[in-house]
Formats: sequence, structure tokens, C-alpha cells
Amino acid sequence: MDSPDRNIALEMVRATEAAAMSASRWMGRGDKNGVDGAAVHAMRTVLNTVRMDGVVVIGEGEKDEAPMLFNGEKLGRGGEPRVDIAVDPIDGTRLTALGLPNAVSVVAFAERGTMFNPKHIFYMDKIATGPMAADAIDINATIGDNIRAVARALGKRVEDVTVIVLDRPRHEKLIREIRDVSARIRLIMDGDVAGALATCKAGSGIDILAGIGGSPEAVITACAIKCVGGNMQCKLWPRNEEEANRCKDEGIDLNRVLMLNDLVSSDNVYFAATGVTEGDWLGGVKYVGDTIKTSSLVMRSKSGTIRYINAEHKYMKLDMLGDVNY
Repeated sequence: MDSPDRNIALEMVRATEAAAMSASRWMGRGDKNGVDGAAVHAMRTVLNTVRMDGVVVIGEGEKDEAPMLFNGEKLGRGGEPRVDIAVDPIDGTRLTALGLPNAVSVVAFAERGTMFNPKHIFYMDKIATGPMAADAIDINATIGDNIRAVARALGKRVEDVTVIVLDRPRHEKLIREIRDVSARIRLIMDGDVAGALATCKAGSGIDILAGIGGSPEAVITACAIKCVGGNMQCKLWPRNEEEANRCKDEGIDLNRVLMLNDLVSSDNVYFAATGVTEGDWLGGVKYVGDTIKTSSLVMRSKSGTIRYINAEHKYMKLDMLGDVNY
């Protein structure tokens, strides 16, 4: 079987559970690299036990100079299926290090050759929304126009629309423009994968994600949104003239709008996530006696199925199974 089948879903959850449990030991200790290093080691260890021929297309670390599962790294025991892999062992390393909510461990699989590779461009301008407003967004329009369009699609007043934005100096103009139309803003320190997913969850109170964030996170988010039926558009965002000139030399069009199918073209996409700290979608890792409790979800675009998995792990037994520190 050349494409991933449904049996691989639980293997993905095992990987995100392992990363979340390992990283949670570092919660609140103020060490981002400690968080990332524990999660990367655990995720790599588990993914290498899976029967697959996997290649990391979207890795983490180079942008943040942190421990990483690097682009081009091969994972798995070999054999079919042949898959592209997008990983973010911890989306929200700083959130975990500071003990703040909404940190998650995520991984996505798709058929080989179907994930967009942003190469040396580590950031993208993004806009995302949920299924009910999927046709309303346009990244080339102003944020005000997008807010008004989403409000119409959702049957809301503009004043009732909430936009989630990373709290960064680069977003000062964006925030001002959102305030100018009297929409609501939720600023987040990190974790724009979880932020984009919140737009797709009924009752979350979040309607739009907008702003500039990581390119790896954009592709991972696209995999998740494909599973739940929302929409996302992106444009590459070079950080400096050097990156922009390299794009020009390589014939990369910085004005090109990357649609959802550009970010991941497969219709057979899997996405799994486990909560590290308490969040809007998933609970965080909890310790009760000799038991570790985790909260996860796994989704498949082909079937539209979303499964929530609450698991209990005996950490002393887990510690005997390998070199992962739970």
C-alpha cells in the first residue's frame, strides 16, 4: 500500500504522547531547549519503530536554533507506506517552559511528495478560518475586509468577530487595523497551530487567525485544517534582504498565494496532537500516583474522522521499554 492507511493513526498518537510526556517534565523550568530536546528525542525514538518509509519534509529546530528533527531526515523501519512527515514535537516550547497553556505536540503524515517545502524561508504571512467561513478569506485583501467577510459568513456583527494574533512587534500595524474595525483580538505568546485549529472548533470563540508565523507550523496547520474542513492561505515572508534575494535567485515568487492544496496536496492526510499543557482543544499531561494521563486527538482528511483519545500510562513500565525518559 503506497499511501498511509488508517492503522498508522495510533502509531502517530504514540509518538505525540511520548513527546508530550517527556516534555512535560520540563514544564515551568524556564528551559526551552530542555523542553524541545526531550520532545524531539521521544518523538524520534517512537517514529523510528513504525513500519514506514518516512521523510521529514517539515522539521523544527533550524529556525529556532533548537534540538531538531531535521528536514530530509528518514524515519521508520522501512517498507510501505512512503510518507512525507511534518513534525512539531512541541508547538509552544516557551509556553511549556513557562508553564502556560496551549502547548501541544503534533505530527502529520501525507503521501510522499505532497507537502510543500518552504526551503530557507522560515516565516509565512497567514490567514485561517473554520469551515463555515472557508470561502470568505482572501490574504490579498485587507484584514478589515476579511473580518467583514467572515462576519457575513458567520452571521455575526463585525464587533463580535475575534481574531487570534501572535503577540509580536511585527504585528503592531495588523493589530491597529483590527482595532480600527472594532473587532476583538486574542493575543497569544506562541502556539499558532493551536490558534489556527481554534478557528475550526465550534464554540471556541475564535474566528480568524492572522499574521506572520513559522513556515513549518503553516504546513502542519494546513494538514490539520484539511482534516476539519476549514481554510488557510499563506504567502512566504522573508525576514531580511538576504532571504529575499535568495528567493529571487531561486525563482521563488514571493507574491504567490499558497492555498490549502499548495501547502498539502494529498487528500489522505493524517494529523495527531497531544496536549502538553492545558489548552482549548486538549488537556495537558497530568500525574496521578504512578500514572501519567494524556489527552490526544487524531484526524484523517479522507474520512473526516476526528478521534479523541484519553490515555493512562504507567511510567515505570514505559521507562523499561526504551531510552525515553517519561
